[in-house]
Amino acid sequence: MEGDGNGWVEGPHGKQVWGKHGAAGLFLRAGNTVLLQHRAHWVADGGTWALPGGARDSHETVEEAALRETVEECGIDPALVLIDAAVVTAGTPPGWTYTTVLARTTTGEPIPLEPNAESMELRWVPLEEIRKFELHAGFESSLSKLLWHAKNHDRS
Repeated sequence: MEGDGNGWVEGPHGKQVWGKHGAAGLFLRAGNTVLLQHRAHWVADGGTWALPGGARDSHETVEEAALRETVEECGIDPALVLIDAAVVTAGTPPGWTYTTVLARTTTGEPIPLEPNAESMELRWVPLEEIRKFELHAGFESSLSKLLWHAKNHDRS
């Protein structure tokens, strides 16, 4: 069962999407910054900036999947992350969905990062500067919704 989520499936509007059981990403904030990943050219939509994330395995919650993917791709310590909320940002249940998990660092400060091969770069970016980057289309289309949710679910 472990690792059974990798693979392409038909998603919204007939588009091929990654994640047999859906996908999830982590909108990880540290104060007024968010962790962005410059996606390696060999991954889906490579060369764009987005949130760390990926395919959800059948036995995982969206929160578990988003955190696992971020640990894999960014080398973070999961003990330094507090989950606040989860928002479906693409697709419609019960079909394929991409869920963005809103979280923050326990310290309110950026935490150490160690990129894996799926990342060309990892960067803590001020919230007001996110749109200055060449963003993944799905992330860009959900950004206003995510910023609203982050503001309204802020527990810090």
